[in-house]
Order: sequence, then C-alpha cells, then structure tokens
Amino acid sequence: MATVEVEGCALAYDDVGAGAAVVLLHAGIADRRMWRHQAAELRGHRRVLAVDLPGYGESTVPTGAYANHDAVAGLLDELDIPQASLVGCSFGGKVAIDTALAHPDRVNALALFGAAVSGHPWSEEFKELHQSLFGDIADDDLEAVTAAEIDLWVVGPDREPGELDPQLLAFATEMDRQALAAEMALDAVPVRELHPPAIGRLGEIRVPTLVAVGAADVPEIRHLADVLAAQVPDARRLPDVPDAAHLLPLECPDPVNAALLAFLP
Repeated sequence: MATVEVEGCALAYDDVGAGAAVVLLHAGIADRRMWRHQAAELRGHRRVLAVDLPGYGESTVPTGAYANHDAVAGLLDELDIPQASLVGCSFGGKVAIDTALAHPDRVNALALFGAAVSGHPWSEEFKELHQSLFGDIADDDLEAVTAAEIDLWVVGPDREPGELDPQLLAFATEMDRQALAAEMALDAVPVRELHPPAIGRLGEIRVPTLVAVGAADVPEIRHLADVLAAQVPDARRLPDVPDAAHLLPLECPDPVNAALLAFLP
C-alpha cells in the first residue's frame, strides 16, 4: 500500500503490474479490497492501481472541500500517468464517469459495473424499496444499517442470503461496516460535485465504454445500465451476469476478468 497527498487527504492505493494503467474504483459499500480478483488477474497484463477513494478504506478524510473525480486525476498527476482506463463499480462507476467528463484527456476507456450516474433522479419504485428496508432504522444504528445495505445491494431484492457464499457475505459486511463509518465522517466535509452532473452529459463521453450489471441487482441499476449503453456514443452493454448482484466483480470475478482483458486497451 502507498499513499499520495491529493484533495486534502492521503489517498491510499495498491500499485501492481506493468504496462498500460488501469485504475479500479470501488463501490460505496466497499473499499479497494473488492477488486482483489481483478488486481490478481490484470497485474500480469497491465499496471493496476486499486484506490481507496477519499475517506474510505485506508485513505484519510479530506481536510476541506474535495472532489472524487479530481482525486483520481490528482493520483494520475502524482504518478506521472498521462492516461488510464477507469474501471468502476456502483459509486466508483459514478466517479469514473465524472472523471471522464471533468478530465477527458486523462481517460482512454471506461468499464462500468452496476454504475451510478451523478444527477440521476431515483425512481419512486427504488425509493419505496429503500424505505421498506431502512424506514424503521435509526441513522446511527450502524449494525442495522449495514445489514439492510447488504440485503439491498449484495443479496438483492430477489434472492435470499442463504443463496450466497457465507464468506462473500461476511467480507462484504465487514467492508460495508467500515464504509458506513467513513461516510459518517465524510458527511462533515463539503463535496464538490460535477457541475453540470453526468446524467445530462453522457453523450460527451468519447472513449470506449463497457457496461455490465448483475442480473440480481436492483432494477434501477439495471435501468441505468440501459441508459449508459444508449447514451454513451461508444458504449457496449454486456448481457446481465446471472447469479450476481451489485458487487458483480467480487461475486462473479471470472466473467468480469474475461470481459476486462478483452476490452481494456
């Protein structure tokens, strides 16, 4: 693990392999460890940077206003990397998209797994699903919020916990517990969001873009995959991956690794 000072924080990352640079950006319920399978596979073919976004994992909480997309560009600056492919899951997909829009000369490809999109208005259907799981939980009940997030995102609305590998659930729960604690600390720090947000600017993305989602993910995320595939000019959407929900790269690494090796420049 190494760190660089960007955006008022010590940004933690792993740097393995050699060749064209690939930056792995984690989900909001996780940290850079969710990419362990991809880092192990890609390191023989690319230079792989698995990053803890500001405040998450082993990165420190920024001391002032910050932007995640500027932190990614700052990492590339500090490491003298002119361009990189960005691979993002969920929140990390949002950061990857925002980086491609804010710093288009620094990004040569995007691979998006269950990506969120900045500025996307969540549907009433998703709000009702979220309310059914979180409505009776106090915001400071870390264990209950963690359990609800795992149920929503890792298990998915149409599966039962018993259908998943217990070790996967335990690992995801541990990462999510830490991520929630990080978000509580980050709540006190202003975030510079991309303006205008990405949802109205997807047509500006000019790099090859791979879009994938787990078949057991929430419907809203599958819908966003359709939006990305339709509006990003050079996007290709893979068939939904069976037996996977929101943490697709962690739950089903083999098809993800194969897709990345075939796609990345």
